[in-house]
Amino acid sequence: MSAHAQLKSLREQLNQSIIGQDTLVLRLLIALLADGHLLVEGAPGLAKTRAIKALGERIEGDFHRIQFTPDLLPSDLTGTEVFRPQDGSFQFKAGPIFHNLVLADEINRAPAKVQSALLEAMAERQVTIGHDTYPLPRLFLVMATQNPIEQEGTYPLPEAQLDRFLMKLKIGYPSKDAERRILDLVHLETARDLEGQAGTDHPIPQEAIFTARREMLELHMSDGLKDYIVELVQATRDPAPYKAELERWVQFGASPRATIAIDLCARAHAWLHQRDHVNPEDIKAIAADVLRHRVLLSFEAEAAGITTDEFINTLLARVPLP
Repeated sequence: MSAHAQLKSLREQLNQSIIGQDTLVLRLLIALLADGHLLVEGAPGLAKTRAIKALGERIEGDFHRIQFTPDLLPSDLTGTEVFRPQDGSFQFKAGPIFHNLVLADEINRAPAKVQSALLEAMAERQVTIGHDTYPLPRLFLVMATQNPIEQEGTYPLPEAQLDRFLMKLKIGYPSKDAERRILDLVHLETARDLEGQAGTDHPIPQEAIFTARREMLELHMSDGLKDYIVELVQATRDPAPYKAELERWVQFGASPRATIAIDLCARAHAWLHQRDHVNPEDIKAIAADVLRHRVLLSFEAEAAGITTDEFINTLLARVPLP
């Protein structure tokens, strides 16, 4: 079976298990193909944990959930050296960061040192303990979550650290019809668990994901679209040519990581839709999720009630396509 067929089957299985969150499923697969990490913001109970857990059950690899709390230590995440009294040596005991899929649940509840340890591992794909460096798995994806409702006792991620995430996705409540289907699904799954029928089909091998990544990078993207991506990111830093008042709305624009991320995510989006080339719709579909956490608005914009999404959508509407 081709990589296309396996990933298509994976997406269909996830959509059947994660009802009403098709965008979350698609962004998870895009992050998987683009070899990046995902930050998801949404109220409790919106299947964030369920989504990445279901992904972990359906691909070859292991999954681990970490509940971030104010008393968490960096070593609780990365691991530590354990003293062996029988020979007087130290042995490294790997932490949960060494799994293939990691859920950093409520990342903003952990202090800065823990957040930095996670984000360093995400960026460098390695962990350094003492004088030794330990590489992380080749297939490695972190999905971090944030709760936008309750902010008491939280440590918001600085903008420079948010830049390490490939995308930031905001999810909302499912529709009435989707919630009705969720109710039926829960009853069905509970009955299966009671009968001992729980389980999934054969997981997709990691090599299929690596093959998909190679095929994704080979998709054709015209020079005009590459220029459009660069122009779009440049416009977040100097939006005045597209609308004069936009210049007063932005304090800091997106970094060059945004340019790279838009390119990779647009390719993954096109590949998942079984096209052999990238078109403008692929770029527009993922641009807001790539730029949302990388653009810092001014106090004037916030006072006027302007959101980052409104700023990005204005740019998308005004920056001309090639």
